[in-house]
Amino acid sequence: MAKALISDTCESVGLHPEGVGRAVARLEVFGDGQDLAELFAAFGDPTRLRILTALSEGDLCVCDLSAALGMTASAVSHQLRLLRSLRLVRSRREGRVVYYRLDDEHVLNLLAQGEAHVRHHSRGQS
Repeated sequence: MAKALISDTCESVGLHPEGVGRAVARLEVFGDGQDLAELFAAFGDPTRLRILTALSEGDLCVCDLSAALGMTASAVSHQLRLLRSLRLVRSRREGRVVYYRLDDEHVLNLLAQGEAHVRHHSRGQS
């Protein structure tokens, strides 16, 4: 049996004032979304996602990340600067070595939720 296509538009004209009111109230608290858009843009780059995933296993220095990812230290450092500016990673110095880690559990949770979502849909579930 063929699956019916669902239209992206309403078939009848009419508003649902309660729903619109809730959406407007939430949007007022949300603001313009710029900060969140920048956060998700960082997650939209495969290289940065790989760095974050590697760091989800623990602290690593640029050389460690470079070896794990098969990238130059310069390229890794460039991405780490961006990730630090977005507060997705933080650094600490031990002598002459700088180690990086995920900034907090929210970053780990975002990664875990994204991976779970992708795995869920790759198994053909909805």
